[in-house]
Formats: sequence, C-alpha cells, structure tokens
Amino acid sequence: MATRNEKDQEIQQLVEEIGSTSVFYLADTSELNAEATSQLRRECHKQGIRMRVVKNTLLRKALERIEERDYSELYDGLVGPTSILLAEKGNAPAKVIENFRKKHPKPVLKSAWVDEAVFIGDDQIGVLSKLKGKEELIGDIIMLLQSPMMNVISGLQGSGGHKIAGLVKALEERAS
Repeated sequence: MATRNEKDQEIQQLVEEIGSTSVFYLADTSELNAEATSQLRRECHKQGIRMRVVKNTLLRKALERIEERDYSELYDGLVGPTSILLAEKGNAPAKVIENFRKKHPKPVLKSAWVDEAVFIGDDQIGVLSKLKGKEELIGDIIMLLQSPMMNVISGLQGSGGHKIAGLVKALEERAS
C-alpha cells in the first residue's frame, strides 16, 4: 500500500503531465494480457503518446488541482481500471485505439480531453480519429486562400493572358 507521501507525489506528477498537454484520453485497458498491453504501449510510444495505468482517486485529485481548466465532465468515467494516454495530436490516441482494436477487444474509450473539448464514451472514437490538428487546419486554410489567387495567376499566364492584354490595349485606345 502506498504511503501518503507516495500518493501526493503521484498526484503532483499527474498534475504536471496533464497540465503540460492539451490532449489526453482515459481508457479501459483491463482484460488485456501482458503481451497485448506491451504491444499497445509500443504502438503508443511510436506515435509519441505516453500511456500509463492510473488510480481513479489520484487522477481525480490531480484533475481537481488544475484550476485553469474544468475537468468535472470527466469524473463520472473514473470507475474501474483506467489508463491515461497523453498526446500532442488530438487524433493520435484515437487512431492507435482504432488500429489496435482490429485484433483486440480493448482499449475502450471512457473519455477524452482535446483542446478543451470533452468527448464521452467509446462511440466517440470515430469522431476523434478524424479530428484535424492545428497544423492540418492551417494548411487547409492556406490552400483555400491560395486557390483564388492561383486561378487569377494562371489566367494571366495562360491563353487568357492575351485576352487580358488585348482588353487593356482596347481600354487604352478608348481613353486616348
């Protein structure tokens, strides 16, 4: 049994880990044997995801100590075995879980916190796996903004360029 000091250290470590990321998932990984659990940990590590089993009471205390954010919607899911998956990309843990479940029945998603949005229940895995990261969204916006400019440039450079030059010349002659 852990001492009070060990529990406080565990809570403080969770506060630091959760406070330093904007993405974490809570999942049930029970019933996975040691080999499957090791496989899942390796897959998470490959994707830059930190995974560990946590005690619900300690996790709740850690979440309560982070005053800048309200994690209260996650509390109801803190029952039974819980693993926390901490990541930088919002969709990375969902993709790992989806892929891993092609061969295993677990992990089952309890909830997820992604950039202050809360997702509750395993049925959210599909939605979460399709989430775009900030970099992807910025790329999409840049492409949308570039598209009209590219049309104008190609119109000026292509055969339409002669038409535009002709129109400019005609307007010039009218003005004289």
